[in-house]
Amino acid sequence: MRKFLEKLLGQKEARKKELGIQADKATTVEELRSINSELDGINGEISEIRSELDKLPEEPAGGSTPPAEGRSQVPALGGSAQTQILNSYGMQQHQRSEQPADHYSSVEYRSAFMKFAKTGEITPELRATTTTADVSAVIPTTILSEVVRQLKVYGQIFKRVRQLNIKGGVDVPIATLKPVAQWIGETTPSDKQKVTANTKVSFNYHGLECKVAISLLADTTTLEGFEATITELIVEAMIKAIDLAVVRGDGNGKAKGILNDDRVPAAQIVTLTDAEFTSWEGWKKKVLAKLPLAYKAGATFIMASSTYDGYIDGMTDDQGQPIARTNYGITEGPQGRFSGKEVIEVEDDVLPFYDDAAAGEAVAILCNLKNYGFNSNLEMQLFRYFDHDTNEWVDKAILIADGKLIDPNGVVIVKKGTTT
Repeated sequence: MRKFLEKLLGQKEARKKELGIQADKATTVEELRSINSELDGINGEISEIRSELDKLPEEPAGGSTPPAEGRSQVPALGGSAQTQILNSYGMQQHQRSEQPADHYSSVEYRSAFMKFAKTGEITPELRATTTTADVSAVIPTTILSEVVRQLKVYGQIFKRVRQLNIKGGVDVPIATLKPVAQWIGETTPSDKQKVTANTKVSFNYHGLECKVAISLLADTTTLEGFEATITELIVEAMIKAIDLAVVRGDGNGKAKGILNDDRVPAAQIVTLTDAEFTSWEGWKKKVLAKLPLAYKAGATFIMASSTYDGYIDGMTDDQGQPIARTNYGITEGPQGRFSGKEVIEVEDDVLPFYDDAAAGEAVAILCNLKNYGFNSNLEMQLFRYFDHDTNEWVDKAILIADGKLIDPNGVVIVKKGTTT
């Protein structure tokens, strides 16, 4: 049995080495993911085989010799000594299946990840996931779950978009159903109507990079403190990056933003003059009226915080009734509303302040963000490499994701007109 397991171990080690070479030469994310998936399985098998080898006694040089007296043997239940070993191997598999399925959430892996992020040391717990020339490690599930939770809490845009997990490169049909009711006579049936998919959306693989300052992690000594610190750093960077991408991403190496989607109907890209921008009538006739009725439910305004505070908040109609106001709640802070719709306030680099915007530049968006799809498996890896220009180690977290409008018909883009 020992010789059999040693031979099997050698085969697994050889295959692992081959996969490592293939990983170094991989040119696509799909290829690298396939290799990593096979490596995970092989590493588990190698660990199990080694565990069984440690339990077996060393064989003498001349081969195993049975004990001289039968009473010194351990009684075998239903088989020989070899059968006992096979049964033990099977039990080990059963016991292993009862362990947590998520290896990345174990305390051992989380501690090893903390050591890697702070010092670059690769421990056995991380070595199984390191396959490329740059040292990398999968971010533990506990950290990733907290990152996603905080993104949904603090990411004003991220928490409202439709979050998907679709394989990249696959065309996803968008089904539309527009039935028409018909009057019929006693002998005239109505035409059959069916769901049609006349448009498609395809998501790609883009890397969202977040560099982490090593100096901010070096002072943390406890696992809880480290995880809280790195989560805060990643969330802060990713909220800004995702907000920018959803609104104005150009689609080159990143998500395609709402403003750069040429499928938005031309009739729903409106321009407001200075007078119209500050009047309720201008917004009512040229913005709200352009949004199709089917998309009005759940629609929100997106604009710079400075634009809302400077021009929209406090706006009244011809009768002096307020149509834009800020509700100062005690739970989630101030909540702006305009014409009964929620206002999502963003930074000036996402949408510019009206005064600073050039003529023809977008300053506000009216849409339901559920019509925007953000596609990602929400699995992140931390890479560490040495920057020879600055002579320092750099840590960066990468999330594979893409995003684009699923249905562009529910978007109204507001642009600044020529200044009068």
